[in-house]
Amino acid sequence: KPAKIVALVGANGSGKSSLFDGMLFLHNAHGKIGDTQARTFEYHSMNKQPGFDYRNVTVLFESGDYQTVRKELASQGKDKAMFSFRSPHRHNGNLKISQSKALPGILQNNYGASYSSDIDQKMEQNYRRLFVKYNQYLEEKDCKPSEAKKHIIGQLNDSLENCLDLKITSIGNIEASEGTLYFEKKDHPSKFEYNVLSSGEKEVVDLILDLYLRQDEYSDSVFIIDEPELHLNTSIQRKLLIEINKLIGPKCQLWVATHSIGFLRALQEELKDHCQIIYFDSDRKWASEPQTLRPMNKTRYNWVKIFETALDDLSGLVSPKQIFYCEGKDKPAANGAERGLDAKVFNNIFSEQYHDTVFVSSGGNTELDQRSQIGISLLSKVFTDLKINVLKDRDMASGKVTSENDRQVYLNTNLENHRVLKRWEIENYLYDKEVLLKYCSENSLTFNEGKYDLLVTDIVNQDVKSLTSQIRSICGISGSINPESFKIQLSQFICPDMETYKELESCIFERA
Repeated sequence: KPAKIVALVGANGSGKSSLFDGMLFLHNAHGKIGDTQARTFEYHSMNKQPGFDYRNVTVLFESGDYQTVRKELASQGKDKAMFSFRSPHRHNGNLKISQSKALPGILQNNYGASYSSDIDQKMEQNYRRLFVKYNQYLEEKDCKPSEAKKHIIGQLNDSLENCLDLKITSIGNIEASEGTLYFEKKDHPSKFEYNVLSSGEKEVVDLILDLYLRQDEYSDSVFIIDEPELHLNTSIQRKLLIEINKLIGPKCQLWVATHSIGFLRALQEELKDHCQIIYFDSDRKWASEPQTLRPMNKTRYNWVKIFETALDDLSGLVSPKQIFYCEGKDKPAANGAERGLDAKVFNNIFSEQYHDTVFVSSGGNTELDQRSQIGISLLSKVFTDLKINVLKDRDMASGKVTSENDRQVYLNTNLENHRVLKRWEIENYLYDKEVLLKYCSENSLTFNEGKYDLLVTDIVNQDVKSLTSQIRSICGISGSINPESFKIQLSQFICPDMETYKELESCIFERA
């Protein structure tokens, strides 16, 4: 289920650019991108295997394999535009053109970098193409030159002004030896040309102009941008990614490799519903062993890890706005990690949808109330928008039977920050048939539904924690597995479209 945006995040040398080069290796054998030299097996194979070529690479799309999709696009004259690539080595250079010249169509995709190690210089070509677009609009609309320029400039400024205090005022005049873009700033008295811009400003103009020019013809393409954040500060990075997403059509996809704090914040906030993140963990042997890449769960714990990749310690940037104290081991591990089962489970289930919420273990039933009060009195003085809650199992009466009515009485007689699960305890959610069926399906295990129905007769009220070994057997698990590890694995399969998730969500976040 590929998202519109796929972000590759990880340390230098982990293989992010190599992944892009793999896609380009296959595509360049059929319709070469850019104007730089081709690469042999010595570039594409770390073991320098002479037989390694583009046929070693497979690329699949939702609508079929690479060749099927390429042939379909070829019938529309768009096969060379399957991929649009920008390397991290973008060189914006000097822009002052004094002579017009004919250009091949933009669908030829034959200028700029071909691989991630190439210099990517597109500004001059794209400036010339901007004039082509201006002349086409002038002819189609049969309007005044000033009206055509105003239209073209207006569309570019819609994106540019969302990123920078910068505005295009003119696209220049090649025949008058003024072949460059002209700009203005709020604090500058007169217009100035492209060459005066800073490196970061040129970077933004370069990327926005390139994507703007490709909007019409590249309507079903995979855009690959390697480290688009060069020379940009954090706030501009965040704004730029949002604009890039707007400029790329709904049928397109964006693959981006980044170390950028701003990009990560945009992915975490504004673009969270449109992105997947592949995290190149530093613990893996990327250069020597085969690896399978999968999108990470966007939990708070994982966000902290990838932010730490971008800058040593950014945990402050992902500080929670809401804390739930729940039952479990209150002392953390030596490295500060959570040790309580309930907190680990809830963080697994809800961190992607509620990334500003964290669950913390705080001891037994009575300690929850004490520690939450301490937390409120101390933390609320420092973090004024932090909300601290208490979350209890329904077995809060120290093992005595408690009904739904008892639960409602508790909620009605305690403060609004208190919550109680509808089911007896967390295992009554983890061992729900819906969850176990999904777990078995994803792990190619056979679920014995008949045996389960005989064993679990009341998933809401029954003490199912004591049935852990039988539950594992029902799931077809023959080898030994730690009970806590088993439960944590199960929690990873509870997702928003499941009734189990919805019930937990209503108990915890809606106090239902």
